[in-house]
Amino acid sequence: MTVARTIGTGIGLFALTAAIAAQSLVAADSKAPSSPTTTSSLSADQVVDNLVRRNEERAQALLHSQATRVYRLTYRGFPGDREAEMTVEAIYNSPSSKEFKVVSQSGSKLVQDRVFKKLLESEKEAAQPAMSARTQLNRSNYDFQLVSYEPSETGGQYVLQVTPKAKSKYVYRGKVWIDATDFAVTHIEAEPAQNPSFWTKKNEIHHEYIRVQGFWLPARNESVSYIRLGGRATLTIEYKDYHVIDARQAREAPPAPRSSR
Repeated sequence: MTVARTIGTGIGLFALTAAIAAQSLVAADSKAPSSPTTTSSLSADQVVDNLVRRNEERAQALLHSQATRVYRLTYRGFPGDREAEMTVEAIYNSPSSKEFKVVSQSGSKLVQDRVFKKLLESEKEAAQPAMSARTQLNRSNYDFQLVSYEPSETGGQYVLQVTPKAKSKYVYRGKVWIDATDFAVTHIEAEPAQNPSFWTKKNEIHHEYIRVQGFWLPARNESVSYIRLGGRATLTIEYKDYHVIDARQAREAPPAPRSSR
């Protein structure tokens, strides 16, 4: 088995990583007043109702997002170790436009071409309306079960077990943490609903969000793929230097003064 094929087995897992990144563009605080029913006693149906409703509002709220991402991949195992890093400027414009500008890259050329570039292509694909509709976290695509309610710095969060209704490389099964005030996803611990390759025996995704200018946006992702022949591929993505434009703020901003002649 070649190095290219071995590392390529993780691409299916990374496609799911790309889908989660695409969905995260609507994981923002709607800035609407908190629901009076926001308590630790909400049912799973009530939590999901709030999540879906707020997601619809957020999809309209995020006009523009720009950030720096740092992709790092480390592969250890048969038939040889590989490492690579790539820094990217990522730009999103509503409703589904995504552009990526590679700022720098180093390390394995194979990883750059077989993983990083395909990951960016997958994210663009996942952000398109037709694909997004099949992967959004809602009742059309997932079944939900309330696991627990946990305290947090923002007041509390619900933990839901999610199970996809149909298997694909763009959906996952696992746990999601939902902020009890904003009803936004703050954390994901999951695995692909469909094994991306025969050559992988286990795959994991850990995704964290941070609140930026009233929006919940990705902070860090770690995707790990364990290879059957002995090996481990670990992809991390760090997100920083966010700049966002809220559609409502743009509408409320006073018009620029006209220049006098």
